Amino acid sequence: QFTITEGLNDVPILHCHGEADPMVVPAMAQKSQVAVKEMGAESYELKTYKGLPHSINMDEIADVAAFLKKVLPADVDDSCKVELKDPSSMSVKELKAFIRNAGLTGKALGFMEKSEFVRLVQDHRAGKL
Repeated sequence: QFTITEGLNDVPILHCHGEADPMVVPAMAQKSQVAVKEMGAESYELKTYKGLPHSINMDEIADVAAFLKKVLPADVDDSCKVELKDPSSMSVKELKAFIRNAGLTGKALGFMEKSEFVRLVQDHRAGKL
């Protein structure tokens, strides 16, 4: 059974739900909101998305990103910073794995030189594709 741990009533909660969800009807989300607030949640926000089935969309992703930015502390010392490996220092095997995982295989057809794979990864990271 769901409970809120004593002393954590002020932890912000964001609940996102599609209004066209056939698996978990919107009324259940509203019921959850009432129940969690009755348990003592002080900061509970239910956001619904018109026309969204049991899935996610870009509006929801943006709302979650904004919520996390608001509630998580700033990384003032870069201790949580992720350093991406420089594509030019990657092996061809690593480059190909990156390209495959990013869904860019079709753009790499016919590539023969490592520099071509490096440029594709760089362009992808820069948002040029």
